[in-house]
Amino acid sequence: MNDDEKGKKFLESIDEQNNLQWSIVAKLSSLINSKWNSTELQNELETLVEKHSKITKEINSLDENSSIL
Repeated sequence: MNDDEKGKKFLESIDEQNNLQWSIVAKLSSLINSKWNSTELQNELETLVEKHSKITKEINSLDENSSIL
């Protein structure tokens, strides 16, 4: 992957990561409002956190030589 492709993928991943972060905050707020009693919200939150972790690892792997940041 050349530097232009890495840069484009990096920016797309950052955007996706940001959207997931907002979704995580929204689900967490809903879960708190449910007094932590919603299994459905807990499962959705777990899935979002797993996706966020995966994207973060991808972002870090794109910047192995600290060339993007």
